[in-house]
Amino acid sequence: MLLDMIHGTIERRILLNYRVDPAVLQRALPRPFRPKLYRGFGIGGVCMIRFSGLRPRFTPRWLGLGSENAAHRIAVEWEQDGEKREGVFIPRRDTSSPVNLMLGGRVFPGIFQRSSFECQESSSSVSVRIMREDGESEVTFAGQVVERLPATSLFPSLTEAAGFFSLGATGYSATHAQGHYHGMELRCLDWNVVPLSANEASSRFFDDHKRFPAGTAHIDCALLMRGVAHEWHSRPDLYLSPAADYLSTRPGVIAVVRTQPLN
Repeated sequence: MLLDMIHGTIERRILLNYRVDPAVLQRALPRPFRPKLYRGFGIGGVCMIRFSGLRPRFTPRWLGLGSENAAHRIAVEWEQDGEKREGVFIPRRDTSSPVNLMLGGRVFPGIFQRSSFECQESSSSVSVRIMREDGESEVTFAGQVVERLPATSLFPSLTEAAGFFSLGATGYSATHAQGHYHGMELRCLDWNVVPLSANEASSRFFDDHKRFPAGTAHIDCALLMRGVAHEWHSRPDLYLSPAADYLSTRPGVIAVVRTQPLN
């Protein structure tokens, strides 16, 4: 990717998290990505994030851009040139930004879908609705700041949950070529997180019973971050090995085939 690093402020970041049957989640992943398990479950979710002042290195803040974005994420592990790695696989990205649509996958990693965002916020509550170009709802969320995670959550504490998701800072997503993935790493320069109730929550991706049959994907918890200085760093492209059993940073490992990112 041409842009090695961009930075700015995360004005608001919601992580809506699902616990998923790992065997079912594996079917939603391209090889050789596999679910990273936590207490026997796979973890997926949606990151809904609003940026401000987003700009390349050494560019003044007044030239920075703001936008609403979302990424469907699945916590994964994989083998990379003989080493075990972990991060997130991103099957879908949504954005309100024409710049992201035009430059994503070309100048910086990630192929985006054009969507509209309806957001309402206060100091103690937040709601986001993401609408696809066809007018259908992609994600709906409404919640309030609460003191602790729900009793049904897999995570025994907020600290444990924050630690798990901080390890998913490196995300890989499909390109227009089968077996070729673009990577990006999120580095939060400070870290603050509070739990949210999930008063209303739906995801077209995780609620699809053809992909995740009834009873295999459940909302686990939701987290909120605000006012976080951050940097995005590009990571080396990955290429699928001929046997589809590992990924490599070496170009030419595969014969690429044109394809479309997962919806």
